[in-house]
Amino acid sequence: MPPAVAQDTTITSVSLGDADADAAPGARPQLVMIAISDDPQAASSRHLLDDVDEVRFGRGERSVQRLHEAGRSVLELRIPDRRMSSSHGRLVRGPSVWVLDDPESKNGAVVDGAITRRSALADGALLELGHSFFVFRNAPVEPGAAPDVTDAELTGGAAALQTYDGALAAQFATLGRVAPTDVSVMLQGETGTGKELVARALHELSRRTGAFVAVNCGALPANLVEAELFGHRRGAFTGAVGERVGLVRSADAGTLFLDEVGELPPASQAAFLRVLQEREVVPVGVDHPVKVDVRLCAATLRDLDTLVESGEFRRDLYGRLFGLTIVLPPLRQRRADLGLLTRRLLARVPGGAEVRLSPAALRLMLRHDWSLNIRELEKVLATAVALASEGTVEPGHLPEPIRRGPRGGGPPPPAAAPAAPLPARTSDDELREQLVGLLTVHGGNVLAVSKALGVRRTQVYRWIGRLGIRVESFRRRPGR
Repeated sequence: MPPAVAQDTTITSVSLGDADADAAPGARPQLVMIAISDDPQAASSRHLLDDVDEVRFGRGERSVQRLHEAGRSVLELRIPDRRMSSSHGRLVRGPSVWVLDDPESKNGAVVDGAITRRSALADGALLELGHSFFVFRNAPVEPGAAPDVTDAELTGGAAALQTYDGALAAQFATLGRVAPTDVSVMLQGETGTGKELVARALHELSRRTGAFVAVNCGALPANLVEAELFGHRRGAFTGAVGERVGLVRSADAGTLFLDEVGELPPASQAAFLRVLQEREVVPVGVDHPVKVDVRLCAATLRDLDTLVESGEFRRDLYGRLFGLTIVLPPLRQRRADLGLLTRRLLARVPGGAEVRLSPAALRLMLRHDWSLNIRELEKVLATAVALASEGTVEPGHLPEPIRRGPRGGGPPPPAAAPAAPLPARTSDDELREQLVGLLTVHGGNVLAVSKALGVRRTQVYRWIGRLGIRVESFRRRPGR
């Protein structure tokens, strides 16, 4: 049973500059439909809002329409969500903020965990309409981005390179351009951000005929590093009962992925430098070099600059490793991608393609910081699917740290209905925020604002004058 819906809320996070003025350079307003909890296999989608004045939501067969009505640009999104009303609110662009306005839907809207009928949207705001989850963003997009795109239509050339994050997509596009060359690639990022998946995608796009060979440099036995990497002949050392080609020659004509390359022991760095300089290896117990053709991709958690300065890592090897550097952001910075990643990971789990996510479970997942990133998401989903015997992942199927919520505070409670629209002790900031929200929704119509607040129009004008709000900036103009 959904909690009672608040009839109105105070507008928050409002600045009185341009709606997109405080965003990062090159940022563009956008709305990402992350997932429908009842159908996590449904495609996610991104919609750019540069030239949009209003976004309308409603239940129906999945569709996107861009309309022009009375000189205004309208984006209409229909979502096959049985919990969504046929008309389930709208987003309205104002001179200062985008505002969610939902006066009529049956169940109301939820913004960042609070039930509301009206709320200004800060960058990164999480919206729930019915059982559909959206995130509102002001962020860069990749060059040539389509105004409306689903995850199935994202470019990248490989599943691991698909993202709604514009900055990351631009990096992946560069990776795709260098893939057919011999340029070395360095991948940086936290544990579990998908570095090996990206390295495999690089190999796939390279069209090299050899194998992809991953080497965990931190797990190589210290006394057998060179034998493991470069191979050995029979009898070269105690225990060498047969000949072995080694990991480097196993990647001949293919891609060698050196994970945790900062852990490569100093004694082996000089020998490995020869591979890069001469394109040859000398197996243990062999007195002549063997030619090898490998494409190198390396990954590290450690700061190689610091290791070079301290003498722990050879400067000449460091220089050979670097060609193109790709920095993979942590999952907590890729909330817009959580739907497409969840869809992809569930498809790999037995029974995962049929499972549903309860709204409460999906909400907790979207609020979690994912300190172990995509790897953690994969393990959480696999466990939750195994526990969800009735086909729906509930909060109880998630690990306790996710159920506890950020900073141990648990998920936020639904917002209680506020007392009056304007409490007696409303501060100027609160009053300004509420007026800005209402003026945005009503297109600068002061009479409509006064009716919404239950006060005389002259009182609204007095407030507007005292707070220095320019009503004309909210009035809808043709083409905007």
